[in-house]
Amino acid sequence: MDLFSLPRLGVVVPPENPTAEPEFNRLLGAGMHVYTARFPTTPGVALKEMLETYNRVLPDTLAGFGAMRLEAAVVACSASHYLLDPEGDLALCEELSRSAGFPVRSSTQAILAACEALGVRRLTLVSPYQPWLTEVSRAFWERAGLAVDGVVLVPAGRTPDGADHFDPYEVTPDQIGERIRSHLREHPLSGDSALLFTGTGMGTLAALTELASRQDTAGRPLLSSNLASAWWALRAAGAPAGDTHPLVRRLDAQVEVSAGR
Repeated sequence: MDLFSLPRLGVVVPPENPTAEPEFNRLLGAGMHVYTARFPTTPGVALKEMLETYNRVLPDTLAGFGAMRLEAAVVACSASHYLLDPEGDLALCEELSRSAGFPVRSSTQAILAACEALGVRRLTLVSPYQPWLTEVSRAFWERAGLAVDGVVLVPAGRTPDGADHFDPYEVTPDQIGERIRSHLREHPLSGDSALLFTGTGMGTLAALTELASRQDTAGRPLLSSNLASAWWALRAAGAPAGDTHPLVRRLDAQVEVSAGR
């Protein structure tokens, strides 16, 4: 295949996020080309206000792709869209799609699309967010009609006074793996609960790959913000999953099985 004949995906990402582009490139492989636009920096602004700013400037940031031909675009910032609730999130994505002339979805809407395609109705949420934002995310999924069976908080470390320090960009694969293994030992998942790793800035490929090979989770739906977004993008572009990461092919195969039921 000619290098420039591949479909193109636009990704809008927070300025400090070090994870989205590497994971999208790994996940999509030779399936799509990935091009990014970054939200503006917001120095000195508190987290909630920063996320609200992202939602406000999103149309202009997406317009930064100019006249480049894109098959689809993903807003790779889950946290800002949790503030919108599922209906507001979808409405914004539909408005952006009409303006852009190609399908646009947030990572949260991509996750909902994957859950619908898989027939998923229950989630166990793995979150690197501060507790208040984790609760906002839980409420988002519950308003979307998904039961949240449990929450696994993944702090990045400790503050000087010994409290948990949360930062999705600082969480390591070892920290994710340790938290998940501990949770599964103490709280075996219900038969139909999917594992969802939220946040486009938390690197999840190693943990997802390990879980895909574990006996107790091998057949279970495993989702992350970036994995679901990559899967959705391929579908939106009409591109095959054959040249993508094994996790994308696994998800695509599970969707096909679910569709055949």
